[in-house]
Amino acid sequence: MNPRTMQALTITLLLLSILSSTAYTIRETQRGVLIQFGEIIDADLKPGLGFKLPMIHEIRKFDARTQVTDSERTEYLTQENKFLIVDSYVLWKVADVKKYFTVTSGDASKAELLLLARVKDSLKNKVSERTVHEVVAGQRDQMMVQLTQEANAIARKEFGIQVVDVRVKRVDFPETISESIYNRMRTEREREAREHRSQGNELAETIKANADREQKVLLADAYRQSETLRGEGDATAAAIAAASFSKDAEFYRFYRSMQAYRYSFNKPNDIMVLKGDSEFLRYMRQPNK
Repeated sequence: MNPRTMQALTITLLLLSILSSTAYTIRETQRGVLIQFGEIIDADLKPGLGFKLPMIHEIRKFDARTQVTDSERTEYLTQENKFLIVDSYVLWKVADVKKYFTVTSGDASKAELLLLARVKDSLKNKVSERTVHEVVAGQRDQMMVQLTQEANAIARKEFGIQVVDVRVKRVDFPETISESIYNRMRTEREREAREHRSQGNELAETIKANADREQKVLLADAYRQSETLRGEGDATAAAIAAASFSKDAEFYRFYRSMQAYRYSFNKPNDIMVLKGDSEFLRYMRQPNK
């Protein structure tokens, strides 16, 4: 490689090095500041390609998207002097880049610590003004709205951070209190179960007694109706027999005797011992009479 070519390559590499140290890129999801000797001279760098002076200017970039920060589980005292363990989280993003960088030096972890301290203080005040029921369910949404508004006002003013939302993930009692509450709930449920079983047994006995009574009434009524019908049938039969007998008494006596003979001698081995002049044998002795 001749000296002229070596010189051209060296100049090219030097130019590329200078160009790379002067150009910078800000993405759409980022916010950036231009710093000159530790002082912010441009706190709102636009997304895209930009240029700076090497060794003089410094570019600091921050994530402009909404960040999620989980708070550790913390005990708070309610209006009833009862402890609750609250697990919450915060949604936030950078609103004022200059103030954010001035307070946190662009360190997101430092920003989270400062923000969570303010949120915990506000949450502590909100919980202390409410009962357990209001914190858990009654005024939970209202409390979160107020907490978000207050935390946002403080964070914007002090850190240049916008608090998008503050939410409670879970609310628990301390372990010792939880055990006593579970025992009380278990006792209450067992008492209710005994009451329901007692009411069920009482209702079952009532239904059974009513069924037995209705059964006896129905059987008695059916027996009465059957006896009435049987009596009416017997009366009708007697009336028919009497009417028939009155029309031809001799034929009726003959018919009844034939039925008696049939029932008495319906088997080959049937034997009956009677006197020869018995009335039962009248039509056998005198078939023409």
